[in-house]
Amino acid sequence: MNLAMTTTMMMMMKMNKAYDSFAGVYDQLMDDVDYESWAAYYRSLLLNGEKRKPAELGRVIECACGTGNLTVRLARMGFRMLGLDNSVQMLREAEKKMRAFGVNCPLVAQDMRKLEVPGAAYAVLCTCDGLNYLREPEDVRLFFAAAARVLRPGGLLCLDLSTRYKLEKLIGNSFLGEERPGMAYLWQNSYHSQTQSVRMDITFFVQEDDGRYRRFREEHRLRAYEPEELAEMLHATGFEQIEVFGGMTMQSPKPEDERIHLRARRTLVL
Repeated sequence: MNLAMTTTMMMMMKMNKAYDSFAGVYDQLMDDVDYESWAAYYRSLLLNGEKRKPAELGRVIECACGTGNLTVRLARMGFRMLGLDNSVQMLREAEKKMRAFGVNCPLVAQDMRKLEVPGAAYAVLCTCDGLNYLREPEDVRLFFAAAARVLRPGGLLCLDLSTRYKLEKLIGNSFLGEERPGMAYLWQNSYHSQTQSVRMDITFFVQEDDGRYRRFREEHRLRAYEPEELAEMLHATGFEQIEVFGGMTMQSPKPEDERIHLRARRTLVL
């Protein structure tokens, strides 16, 4: 599976309750993702020049954490992580992963648009395309506003998402099929320029314990957001010092970048 499709599937599995039954084979499909490099990049975004140790900075909330691939790695680096996801089953998989990694952090089942946790956090993360799954700008504003409320003054919001170039040119009108031990899928995409969104029709076949295959079909939509559009919403919901990076770099995005990363600081006074 190519990286563009892999990261898109990763986000979809994390964000939608319909994938609860698929959580057990999620990590099998994501075995080509370099989570170590992803976590190292987020470590640099979170430290942001800080000389203190990660544990001294305060709580870091990862929204749409899925099975916890980044959560556990950042926790192992010393950050005080809290994982949040809409899927209870995905969080159960994350709990197993925490035991395997030898880390322990709270996990909360919650819609990130209604993010509410006690105390003030140092940072809020939304990684691996989670923002693309919010299909309406109002949903994005709700999430940004909720993140601002749980962040302490000067706290960081860090996120990444797939670009319009990726959704339109790389995966927008394509078909993908793959068979792996114990599962297979057929995936048809169609891009809609008016809404800057991709419709994904996916049929899965997952082998059960008795050897028979269970078939289920899902339809999903992902939306592209331009950096300027996101910056405007961030300013409106209480953020400043907004930075946009292309790929896993500290450089400005290029037209053919597949991903963009944003870092913003909560204003001192809301």
